[in-house]
Amino acid sequence: MKSFRIHTLFLIFLTGVTLGSVQPAFAAQSRQQEAKATLNTLYETSPAARALGAKAKAILVFPEIRKGGLILGAQFGEGVLLKNDKIVARYEVDGLLVGVEAGAQKFAYAMFFMSDAALEQMRAAHGLEIGADPNIVVVDSGSAKQLTTGTAPADVYAYVFSQMGLMGGISLQGLKFTEIER
Repeated sequence: MKSFRIHTLFLIFLTGVTLGSVQPAFAAQSRQQEAKATLNTLYETSPAARALGAKAKAILVFPEIRKGGLILGAQFGEGVLLKNDKIVARYEVDGLLVGVEAGAQKFAYAMFFMSDAALEQMRAAHGLEIGADPNIVVVDSGSAKQLTTGTAPADVYAYVFSQMGLMGGISLQGLKFTEIER
């Protein structure tokens, strides 16, 4: 029981540290600039991502997702959906971590919607949970060099990049994306 209290206090501490460092809501123009800067960072390291971006119907960009935990943990962030380089919606992402987890990390995340049907499916469902849709390809930086829409055709491509921090362990996790009402 004492061990459970210590883990709970540590989790509250980690969550407090990450919540305390989140910036207040920012103007739509700066959100758009931050999203574009985040995409440019990805495009500089991955020509395949740049090619996907040129063909994508829309791109969901999270400049910063924070993740922390000790056995139990959480992850969260805020981002925007860009269509024709304009913000069409704001999204938040959250998720739980359950397993052997320890540490804290932040990273950027981008999802490229290659078809109108995939985009409409996400919007009609009022969110999306990674792992629930087999048509999502999660791309790591090593395989991205050889990736084209011909070699790995999918409705949605997801990139995780700009990782900072240290997170170790094995967990069952998922990210849930939810549109924020204006």
